[in-house]
Amino acid sequence: MKGLLPLYRGLCSRASRHARPNAALVGSRCGFCGTHSKGRGRAGADPSYHRPQPNFGLLFDIDGVLLRGRMLIPAAKKAFEKLVDSKGQFAVPLVFVTNAGNCLRQTKADQLSHILGVPITQDQVIMSHSPLRMFKKFHDKCVLVSGQGPVLEISKNLGFNNVISIDMLRESFPLLDMVDHNRRPKLPSSPVGNLAKVEAVVLFGEPIRWETNLQLIVDVLLTNGNLSSLHQTQNIPHLPLLACNMDLMWMAEAQSPRFGHGTFLVCLENIYKKITGKDLKYEALMGKPSELTYHFAEFLIRGQAMQRQWKRPITSLYAIGDNLMTDIYGANLYNRYLEVRAARKSPKAKMAAATGSTTTVPAEDVVDNMWESELALPAATSCKSVLVCTGVYNPTAEVPSDASCWIKETVFHGHRDFRFDPALVEPGHIVHDVAEAVELIFEKEKFLPQ
Repeated sequence: MKGLLPLYRGLCSRASRHARPNAALVGSRCGFCGTHSKGRGRAGADPSYHRPQPNFGLLFDIDGVLLRGRMLIPAAKKAFEKLVDSKGQFAVPLVFVTNAGNCLRQTKADQLSHILGVPITQDQVIMSHSPLRMFKKFHDKCVLVSGQGPVLEISKNLGFNNVISIDMLRESFPLLDMVDHNRRPKLPSSPVGNLAKVEAVVLFGEPIRWETNLQLIVDVLLTNGNLSSLHQTQNIPHLPLLACNMDLMWMAEAQSPRFGHGTFLVCLENIYKKITGKDLKYEALMGKPSELTYHFAEFLIRGQAMQRQWKRPITSLYAIGDNLMTDIYGANLYNRYLEVRAARKSPKAKMAAATGSTTTVPAEDVVDNMWESELALPAATSCKSVLVCTGVYNPTAEVPSDASCWIKETVFHGHRDFRFDPALVEPGHIVHDVAEAVELIFEKEKFLPQ
């Protein structure tokens, strides 16, 4: 990520995209590039500010933006004081979009309510696994799930009716888990084999015992779900595999980022390819930066606006995050998706389609509309990214001499199936923390909560 700094320094000529909001408001030197911005006075004194019903929504990442592990980032408290109006309600619709997947949405909502000191409902929370409720064709299949926390309860809450955990699989086939010598069966054992044949695999998040999960997941894929049979390394295609949370790393209390589920996926993909010589294929990848997750977030934002009986449509989204490869990439990718949709709906695009022109948006750049049928079509026209410096992103990292080559070769921490595009990891705005992010957004929208 440090190789991307030259890209951001080039943004300084566009002060509104790079300066801290406080600096822009009162006039001071940018803390990131040293450029000077002229003061414009405080928002409350600007007659152009108004207090209408909002036409924008906020998408908050959690780890590195609001929390570091279990510790509240002080700026988060300040940010949410601005977001709650005089009636104790949120002044704008918002959702918390996390790539965590080890608990229920309600549990995460309760945790956030306690830490932030504001009431938050489960309909304001998106876990990495939340979009799985749309994959109804798998809900009645026998599904193996991997992850931490109450995975069986999470699965049931998402709509799955026939679920097997890694622990259940290990208990039925004790001879398969052999890496840890202390957990090997003490006496010769035969497979119990009383479980149904696995028909799909769902990966919620990083597990605790990676070696056990990697071994058994590979076993399931290479036996087509029948663990009593031998590996078939030429078995093509393998069982459907759905994965949530592609974060290579995430930010907790430690000084440096920690391994995330994306690292586990890298291990699984490379083990499978090393054994079979073929690439592991995913039925779906969800969580940030998938467009599917952002579309689901917009769906919840619209629901909040309707519940409050706000009449103005939500046309702008702002995604606040600390990770270039998930938060920023995902917001920009969804923004591109919205632009593609708008282009296809424009009179010029329709005219080109009617005349058989090939200049319209390529079909491969349009997101599969399977999930669109489960939700209302997007109403937003933009999704702007805001990067904070309290988590994974480090604005003071050393810049290598050959940044462009270093970026392409090394820095891309995104998932294997998401191509690197420098434009997608370029944040719309860089600010110090989430409080400054909220202030910047209110300034740009000329919005003053009641």
